[in-house]
Amino acid sequence: MAYVIIDLFSRFVVGWMLASKECKHLAAQLFAETIARHGVTPGLAVHSDRGSVMKSDTLAQLLDSLGVSRSFSRPRVSNDNPYIESQFKTLKYQPDYPGYFTSPMHGRAWLQDFFAWSNDDHHHTGLALFTPADVFY
Repeated sequence: MAYVIIDLFSRFVVGWMLASKECKHLAAQLFAETIARHGVTPGLAVHSDRGSVMKSDTLAQLLDSLGVSRSFSRPRVSNDNPYIESQFKTLKYQPDYPGYFTSPMHGRAWLQDFFAWSNDDHHHTGLALFTPADVFY
């Protein structure tokens, strides 16, 4: 299970985690660490799918305590989160994408390289051919 947080304006991956299963506590940990790392102040909005982890009380309480508002994709609308869907499509169409990972270490190493490339080297047509890092910073 890959948890990925992107900044919608820049398409910059601000946080990610690979876990063996979905877990509301891991998602809350990722959000807390990501928000602290980037020094986000109250007023941030998080948009997500309607999965149980993203709708959990654990994550809701954390985000509320940080002054973060939430919005969710509409029920049964698969393209309501186009930026993250595009990110995963780019990931899966990489020439070296293994299809499956042989171990958690393999997955983390591959994703670390992919997100570094995606943030720093990949020129997006939707960003006037700037990289996400160019726009984010």
